[in-house]
Amino acid sequence: MSKGTIIKISGPLVVASGMKDANMFDVVRVSEQNLIGEIIEMHSDNASIQVYEETSGLKTGGKVISTGEPLSVELGPGLIGSIFDGIQRPLVEIMKKCGNNLERGVEVPSLNREKLWVFEPCISEGEKVSAGDIIGSIQETDVVSHKIMIPPGINGIIKEITGGTCTVEDVVAIVLDEKGQEHGIGVMQKWPVRKGRPYKRKLSPERPLVTGQRVVDALFPIAKGGVAAIPGPFGSGKTVTQHQLAKWADADIVVYIGCGERGNEMTDVLNEFPELLDPHTGKSLMERTVLIANTSDMPVAAREASIYTGITIAEYFRDMGYSVALMADSTSRWAEALREMSGRLEEMPGEEGYPAYLGSRLAQFYERAGRVISLGKDDREGALSVIGAVSPAGGDISEPVSQATLRIVKVFWGLDSSLAYKRHFPAINWLTSYSLYADSLGAWFNENVADDWTKLRTQIMRLLSEEAELNEMVKLVGMDALSAADRLKMEAARSIREDFLHQLAFHEVDTYTSANKQHLMMKLVCEFYNQASVCVENGADIVKIAAMPVRESIGRFKYVAEDETSEAFEKIMAELKAQLDDCMKGEDD
Repeated sequence: MSKGTIIKISGPLVVASGMKDANMFDVVRVSEQNLIGEIIEMHSDNASIQVYEETSGLKTGGKVISTGEPLSVELGPGLIGSIFDGIQRPLVEIMKKCGNNLERGVEVPSLNREKLWVFEPCISEGEKVSAGDIIGSIQETDVVSHKIMIPPGINGIIKEITGGTCTVEDVVAIVLDEKGQEHGIGVMQKWPVRKGRPYKRKLSPERPLVTGQRVVDALFPIAKGGVAAIPGPFGSGKTVTQHQLAKWADADIVVYIGCGERGNEMTDVLNEFPELLDPHTGKSLMERTVLIANTSDMPVAAREASIYTGITIAEYFRDMGYSVALMADSTSRWAEALREMSGRLEEMPGEEGYPAYLGSRLAQFYERAGRVISLGKDDREGALSVIGAVSPAGGDISEPVSQATLRIVKVFWGLDSSLAYKRHFPAINWLTSYSLYADSLGAWFNENVADDWTKLRTQIMRLLSEEAELNEMVKLVGMDALSAADRLKMEAARSIREDFLHQLAFHEVDTYTSANKQHLMMKLVCEFYNQASVCVENGADIVKIAAMPVRESIGRFKYVAEDETSEAFEKIMAELKAQLDDCMKGEDD
């Protein structure tokens, strides 16, 4: 254990001398107040420490003690439903201990040491086990069975295993390795946050993470194990979009990291999630959610750690064989914390003052996502999907954080302030957004939803693109100068925008749309265009076609309950055919 003395204090940065026996990334205790810090730079026997708590009132000459261990998180029963800060301190337990204001130096274990859990073994004494093997489970919530796994690096034979009630500190099994050494296996593991958890192999992302958000699933899908970025200016809906994805995405576990955004946004999550019923289980959403709150008014250095804390917890559940969705809101605030610490370390600044290693740090974070085969003999498949919000200053995505993120992620949901001002939500711009998973996931949708899914998506994207070109012409010469065929394209594209892409997050039916209903909605707008095109070619009046009452029925289809969609679809298709026939009869007369 290395001991040193404070010689410099600069905001969250503390420099201590006499630390030559300490290691990089060791956790240290600073001053008599026992503030938590982490060594991020070493020069001779001087250690630069980022302190995860408020440093006002510190003075030189204070003591610094290294714990000799890297910043780690506790992984075990009790994670689900908890609210942690950036370094995994349980905020609810801290509030019980010291009130609403977070006191400095307070020590509360991350996982409750007194709560009793019921451990159910699934293997017997004498069986051979290796790293990653499941030896039993604990029913953590009504919907999450917490798998107890052999930690990485341990192989051998089960010498002893006991079921029944236990705390997170109890040893439930003893493994005898080939050297004759005994290893106690508890229900809790510790893992350093800056080191990715191991797995057997990575799989290609071939299955979609169905979110129930039409613009995402139909036009710009994300794969299970994929990575996506949501950049957008203030007020364009990044946070609400991430809330929607957290609520409705087809994931077993949700890890939501509020790193650096406003406290009231995190308050919305804390108030909403416990009351929201999970559509997949019928239980409270908090029964499969872990929240990490490190808002803009909390220590800046802990903001940098919160990203790693969250993704380590997410990897742990991925290793159990679960599909995990991680929301980071927002990586721009995390990058600003990097910039502040880099400036205080007097490092050479890169573009716009961000450190030169910004791109590599972002890549290290996003690369921990993926669909993998976990360690263990049962070849469990788990997936970790990462969706990061980016908050570029002034909405300018040419700034370094946005550009570094775009070089890494494969899905770009570009939020547009002009769409947000028009109250078109989600305000994802269909002309600038993209998904590199679209082609590979199209095969899954064709096979599991409808064989014409890709065909409909392609037609919708083409109509939206052609509408953008025609809009430029309309600005110059007016709508009346367009041909009937072009005016029909404009009408069809308007239907796509208003009836399909526009989605109300706060409407009880429209907030979530299943893949099957999305297919019927796409088919309706495409069939309107295809059948109307034939009529226009045969001389039908485009004004009459645009004014058909069935257009209202197509627009209201989004509010039809899931169990009534097939019947409503057939009815609208019949109305469409009848009304188009009336338009043609009018021309013949």
